[in-house]
Amino acid sequence: MNQHDALPQEEPAEHLRFRDYLSKLEQATEADEVDLISEVLADPDQTMAQSAVVRHLDRRAADLLCGPAYEPWAERLTQATTRCPFLTRRLREWSLFRAVTLRHPWRPDALLESSDWLQLKTAAASNEAALEILADIGRTKRIRNTARTNLKRQTRH
Repeated sequence: MNQHDALPQEEPAEHLRFRDYLSKLEQATEADEVDLISEVLADPDQTMAQSAVVRHLDRRAADLLCGPAYEPWAERLTQATTRCPFLTRRLREWSLFRAVTLRHPWRPDALLESSDWLQLKTAAASNEAALEILADIGRTKRIRNTARTNLKRQTRH
């Protein structure tokens, strides 16, 4: 055993801040959520900050997805994340996923132009029109196969 292996390693400061941000974001109320996101996004380590915020966005969007609180929440967060193209895109993609899920109007080209993340998430969902599109021309083989498998499951029921 190497002598250095036995010494406890000090955890990097950005790891500690990341965990602290996730904890604060999880406990955030509607009234302080936008201010807290702005505080997190002011962190000098933008990769870490955006990672914490995207985890929060994903959790909250999934919780609010089918209810009426989603749209005002998404509008507030779009304002808070406007300086971060990745976060803005993630919110836009959650809104597209919501439209597909709830069978609201959506554009097939918007789905085809979306990230692999959204295409795969949609391929695992239940909108038959979206599954047919992704089964035929989804961006990756994994997306196409997931959509085909899900489409076959749905046609059996």
